[in-house]
Amino acid sequence: MTAVPVSPDATAAVPVGEFRDLMSAFPSGVAVVTALDAEGAPHGLTCTSLSSVAVDPPTLLVCLNLRSGTLDAVRARCGFAVNLLHSDGKRAAEVFSSATPDRFSQVRWERSRQVGAPLLVEDAFATAECVVGDVLVVADHAIVIGRVVDIVQRTDDPLLYGFRRFSSWKL
Repeated sequence: MTAVPVSPDATAAVPVGEFRDLMSAFPSGVAVVTALDAEGAPHGLTCTSLSSVAVDPPTLLVCLNLRSGTLDAVRARCGFAVNLLHSDGKRAAEVFSSATPDRFSQVRWERSRQVGAPLLVEDAFATAECVVGDVLVVADHAIVIGRVVDIVQRTDDPLLYGFRRFSSWKL
């Protein structure tokens, strides 16, 4: 297959609102990405930009806003946790997507075994601890590649987000 060059006129960006509408029509699971900063303070944010990258070695990626304190903490400690929220985790998803100053005072959490990142023990049905493998900046976000070093998982119904609302996938 031969690549065909695309003319610069064909690559004009679509309006932001149209792109948001497109992505809202693609439901996904809801995660809270967490990390401790250099001083040991916890940071976290709600994230639906999560994907597996490779199985061997187990690797995933998350996309974090460049202005995020969570991204700063991930970079400072070179590690983070992905907390996959269960269907009753909507309140945690809302807390970590808000401007609430002390988000961690509103949830129960404990430090993870490998990288010390906060685990949302009551709101997550699965967690993955990751060591940062690479960070790639694209526009106003960073794609953070994480090598998974520990997983804790139990069976539960995942929390989903699509069409700008939360839902669950009942098993």
